[in-house]
Amino acid sequence: MFVLVNLKAYPCDPVEVATAAANVSDDSGVRIAVAPQAAHLQRVAETGVETWAQHVSPVDHGSHTGSTLAEATADAGAVGTLLNHSENRLKLADIDGSLRAAERAELETIVCANNPRQIGAAAALGPDAVAVEPPELIGTGTPVSQADPDIVTGAVEAAEAVDESVDVLCGAGISTGEDLEAAGELGSTGVLLASGVAKAEDPRAALEDLVSPL
Repeated sequence: MFVLVNLKAYPCDPVEVATAAANVSDDSGVRIAVAPQAAHLQRVAETGVETWAQHVSPVDHGSHTGSTLAEATADAGAVGTLLNHSENRLKLADIDGSLRAAERAELETIVCANNPRQIGAAAALGPDAVAVEPPELIGTGTPVSQADPDIVTGAVEAAEAVDESVDVLCGAGISTGEDLEAAGELGSTGVLLASGVAKAEDPRAALEDLVSPL
């Protein structure tokens, strides 16, 4: 089971969260990664935690002011990137372009989508994984595995119908070990979460609770 903690733009200490994630990963044997703001990638990577970018742009080297260059994120220590999060939606052509940029920089990729139909379309683009996240549940504390488990099983079926090698993760409202366990039972190979850790008073305790069933 893969756990990816997205720090978004929350006012947390990225190094504190990253250190907690690295320690809990070492202690539990669970794969845990952290996706900080681009400006914090190097500081987070230096903690030893698996580090992901929140986004890379569909550009190559050149005149692209304000873009997030895939090679720059890799140089800063990122080993993967999220794409098309519901808070940073992309056009289909740009998702494909960002996937090619990530591939060029040897970054692992997860493409987010809202529902099983979109998951199928995302899987067809050839990412390493897809993640289903109904936007109405993000940040609510109500996990998709509880609110609408058919979305998760439907996403797994949609991805398998296109490409069985594409892993399926789920997100939105994930915060406890029970949520993580339920996601696995529905066929998910990992979870995305944010506020459950980034906003926690004790990020390490939150992560320890999350991975406790594994």
